[in-house]
Amino acid sequence: MFQSRTHTCNDLRIEDVGKTVTLVGWMENIREVSGNLAFVVMRDFYGTTQAVAETEAQVKAFREITRESTISVTGVVRERASKNPKLPTGEIEIVPSGVEVLGRCLYNELPFPINRSREADEAARLKYRYLDLRNPQVKENIILRCNVVAALRRAMTEHGFLEITTPILTASSPEGARDYLVPARNHRGKFYALPQAPQQFKQLLMAAGFDRYFQIAPCFRDEDARADRSPGEFYQLDMEMAFATQDDVFAILEDVLPPVFARYGKYSTASAAPFRRIPYAEALETYGTDKPDLRIDLTAQEATGLLEDCGFEPFAGNTVKAVVVSGFKETRKFIDKLCADVEVQAGNRPYWFRLDENGELVGGVSKFLQERKNEIVKAMDLAPGCFVGLAAGKKSAAQKTAGVLIKQLGMSIPGHMDKQRYDFCWIVDFPMYEIGEESGKLEFCHNPFSMPNGGLDILLKAERGEADPLSISAYQYDLVCNGVELSSGAVRNHDPEIMVKAFELVGLGEADVKARFPAMYSAFCYGAPPHAGIAPGVDRMVMLLAGEDSIREIIPFPMNKSAQDLMMGAPSQVSQQQMDELGIRFVTE
Repeated sequence: MFQSRTHTCNDLRIEDVGKTVTLVGWMENIREVSGNLAFVVMRDFYGTTQAVAETEAQVKAFREITRESTISVTGVVRERASKNPKLPTGEIEIVPSGVEVLGRCLYNELPFPINRSREADEAARLKYRYLDLRNPQVKENIILRCNVVAALRRAMTEHGFLEITTPILTASSPEGARDYLVPARNHRGKFYALPQAPQQFKQLLMAAGFDRYFQIAPCFRDEDARADRSPGEFYQLDMEMAFATQDDVFAILEDVLPPVFARYGKYSTASAAPFRRIPYAEALETYGTDKPDLRIDLTAQEATGLLEDCGFEPFAGNTVKAVVVSGFKETRKFIDKLCADVEVQAGNRPYWFRLDENGELVGGVSKFLQERKNEIVKAMDLAPGCFVGLAAGKKSAAQKTAGVLIKQLGMSIPGHMDKQRYDFCWIVDFPMYEIGEESGKLEFCHNPFSMPNGGLDILLKAERGEADPLSISAYQYDLVCNGVELSSGAVRNHDPEIMVKAFELVGLGEADVKARFPAMYSAFCYGAPPHAGIAPGVDRMVMLLAGEDSIREIIPFPMNKSAQDLMMGAPSQVSQQQMDELGIRFVTE
């Protein structure tokens, strides 16, 4: 044991009474009762132990030590007169014979109380993250992360996967987000890129003959932060399988993840295999999102034909979706706040009405619906006490608004959400193509490396005008848990002919494919196996397991929302000499 430590601050029990021991750790607190009696709490990585100073000299020695200094205490273990059943060491205390300061805290005032650091301003927590991490509650999330990663590694290895690391410095590649670029000193004017994902490398491993690959992969994307997304960098359980189908990938994760969630999660219940599979179009129609939270029992009903001509202008010529909630007893104030919150999140105003206890339509848009009351009650299967939230607009806007209504109502109204579980589902059959919002042209919807449903035949039909490219789906899938997208994956497009044809539909030819993906295209020309993969996000997974709302709570050293490391001062300026070596010059406007 280093520093001659005989025990940790969580080791000692009543059976250790009478032993002479040495503990090391941080002096968390001192409570002076008198000039010759003080109680001192020591804390290390493992727990806390109380020491009792019973002489004036001992009290004076502890009083001169600032809180959060690291100390070594040698003394005899004795039984506490006033026991603390909440602590593992609550039956004993140490009577010190010697105290040594190992590392003095030079400040009398801390940026925040250690055990209440989570109540502090986030900027202060990030700047003094090393102090924040001393809080046992914060530390537990990092320990959880370590245990989860270790469990995932064991499970993947047991399933025959090899852990192979892939390059961090690589070539820039279109992956859907901005690259972080690294200037190449020996190649002026050229740049490496930090990988947004090991996508091409893991596919190249399949072409190289490795049957099952995985790694806990660092990924780098220059994108904005969200509650469930850390800016800059994140980690994922990256995996790929040769000679594999979509079902093969599903079977692996359905075997690997539930035991991890059941063992380490805040909730002990997790979906058993097989997870429910929901086509992308059905998810949008039924749940208003491709990330449904299946713990909520509410769904969106199609109400366009029923309500579009009721005389309420926002419904005319638009898609209308309805969310019916039974047992609704909330006030008008609640409804107004609900509508305001939904409008902020969805960017579209919701509407509503109720069927009261007397069977009458009341509130909201009810005055427009009186003439078709019976039809509405029957079509929506309404009972007295039902609340109906309505979303209207273009199809995508109505669906999104309905999805936010479902989430807000499910979380707010008792009886409509089972919060104490992890509910997984697969979202499948994503569209291969979409019309770009900015370009107005056909673009890949998600991953250009996905195999289209129908293979080369469906692409040729689209080229000849016999099929709508927007109707083509891909063997692409998302894994969703409790409304959080854990990962995306796909059966890969491993056939050069199919790959080129897929790109030709978005206006790119074989030369473009060779230029953008030279290694992968070349490898596939030498005979690549069919392969498929996925990459669940480790950070999001641990966030769910810990029951945290912010992903920053489970990352050891997170950045803030502006992708700044307040502790290290990154990003930072560099010297002119460094700039000159790289051949970089800033141009100010």
